[in-house]
Amino acid sequence: SGGAFAEATVFALGVQPYINSSIIIQLLTIAIPALERLARDGGEAGKKKIASITRYATVAIALLQGFGYYMICKNYNILEQQGIWPALVIIVSFVAGSSFVMWLGEQVNEFGVGNGISIILFAGILSRVPNMVTMGASYIRTKGSIGCLWIALLIVGMLAMVVLIVHVNEAERRIPVQYAKRQVGRKMYGGQASTLPMKVNMSGVLPIIFAQTIASLPATIWAFIGTPEEGTVGRSIYNAIDTKSVLYLIVYFLMIIGFSYFYATIQFNPVEISNNLKRNGGFIPGFRPGKPTSDFIAKVLNKVTLFGAIYLGIVAICPLIAGKLLGNSGLAI
Repeated sequence: SGGAFAEATVFALGVQPYINSSIIIQLLTIAIPALERLARDGGEAGKKKIASITRYATVAIALLQGFGYYMICKNYNILEQQGIWPALVIIVSFVAGSSFVMWLGEQVNEFGVGNGISIILFAGILSRVPNMVTMGASYIRTKGSIGCLWIALLIVGMLAMVVLIVHVNEAERRIPVQYAKRQVGRKMYGGQASTLPMKVNMSGVLPIIFAQTIASLPATIWAFIGTPEEGTVGRSIYNAIDTKSVLYLIVYFLMIIGFSYFYATIQFNPVEISNNLKRNGGFIPGFRPGKPTSDFIAKVLNKVTLFGAIYLGIVAICPLIAGKLLGNSGLAI
């Protein structure tokens, strides 16, 4: 949200409810046969129906998050007044803001400016840059020459991360494909060589977003019920699962790897790819059509996805580690 959640703005929830609802609907599409048929065989009408379901799910998630924010404010005595009207104002404002951001993202997609959700996310991150510069200057004044060194290392690390992200996002593994010659009437078709591209980062940022939501869920629950007192078992558990703890970083990293594999298998089904090649007269040199081809594609997919998943995990935890080292997580986007 670009820091908007901490300031309780109308657009505090940002695109997170929409992204989470999209992920949940994708999961349900696999689990529920009716949704799977609608997505696979429904054509344009099916896509519109899925989009409509996603919108309703977005509103439902925004309602829950808005209610959660109200409960956090209530438990920490932040609100001057408590009751039904303050709760309605907070919840309705958050839902309206999230719905507008969702609509805005769809408009950007429809009119071809780019990926609407990604642009909104980038705008939120960019809005924090002036604040980061101010915090960096304050950090240098406090720490002196050591602070300058850390900030310089942070800038170099960010530039290196940008280069890495660009290269990995554009990287792909190309599997050679050969098409058999076939004669239709007097004309000969096929016989040309091609490739089957397999992107290293096939799932994009979805695993990071979903893993972040799930990994931070325990801390969110603690915020509902209140922080445990010092010296209690509950406090020890709270410290262990806090978003700044080492355990959180490990769980977060492993969840990103798991979700990366999950999304890779959704977007690149080896059996379906193998069947499509077979129907079109294509084959991978050295492998028979059918199961041998699908097994080979699955093997390559697992290797490529492992590299992409580790890359995503590193990209996700680097800002958190930088924040811990600098003693100020606000410096890390």
